[in-house]
Amino acid sequence: MKKEVFVLETIEERVRERLIKYLSRDDTGIRKVVLKLFLNGGKFTTGDVYEHLHNTDFDVSYRGVSAMVGLMNTRLGILSIDVTGDHNIYLLKEDYRDIVRTVLDNY
Repeated sequence: MKKEVFVLETIEERVRERLIKYLSRDDTGIRKVVLKLFLNGGKFTTGDVYEHLHNTDFDVSYRGVSAMVGLMNTRLGILSIDVTGDHNIYLLKEDYRDIVRTVLDNY
C-alpha cells in the first residue's frame, strides 16, 4: 500500500515561492522595480507607481500599472490596500518585508 506524504508549508514559504515565480516571468525588470519601491517606501497610489516607473524610463500605461499592482495585491498577498479615499493606497505588509528583501537580494 502506497503511503501519502504531506508537506506542511508555512505562509512565508508560499509567499517566497510565489514571489520567485512572479519575478521569473519579469522580462523587463519592471516587477523588481515596483517591489523595491514598496520595500523602500511607504504608501503609494497607482498614480505614484506609474509616475515612478515613467520616471525610470519604463514604457507603461496607467492601466497596465493598475493591473500589475492589483495583481500583486491579490495573487501575492503582500500588499495591504486602503480603499477609503478617492484612490486605492497600497502598502507592503510589514510581515512580508524581510521575505521580499531576501528574494530581491537573491534574485
